[in-house]
Amino acid sequence: MEAIAHARFQRYGYRKVALVLDQIRGKSLDKAEYILPSVRLRATELVTKTLKSAASNLRVKAGKKLDSNGIFVTQAWVGIGPMGHMRRVRPAPMGRAMTVKKKVCHLTMVVSDQALPRGSAASKRRQKAADTPLKKGKK
Repeated sequence: MEAIAHARFQRYGYRKVALVLDQIRGKSLDKAEYILPSVRLRATELVTKTLKSAASNLRVKAGKKLDSNGIFVTQAWVGIGPMGHMRRVRPAPMGRAMTVKKKVCHLTMVVSDQALPRGSAASKRRQKAADTPLKKGKK
């Protein structure tokens, strides 16, 4: 059984959220909750909230208490949201005004009570993403 959680119009850059999602995709809920606090990016707050929402959606859908080790992040992706809808302007050359473009993203997370099979193409991509280290920003 699968459950979905959406976080739409979130004020995060989609690339930064994608870095966090690569760390937890394919992992169990326990393992993902263990990994997320150690990732030093601000987008982990958004991913943690959406992960908890998806897990609780699955528990409600199943109608029974599920173990955290039995819930897996099967799919997680992030897309670009609209940038031009904020009604704010900044001064520009020659007396013009330019709109302020703030980055917005849409996050979708799918959790399931069954893990992905080991030999699938998705699990190979997941393993490759897990092997690449997360780049930390400058301080």
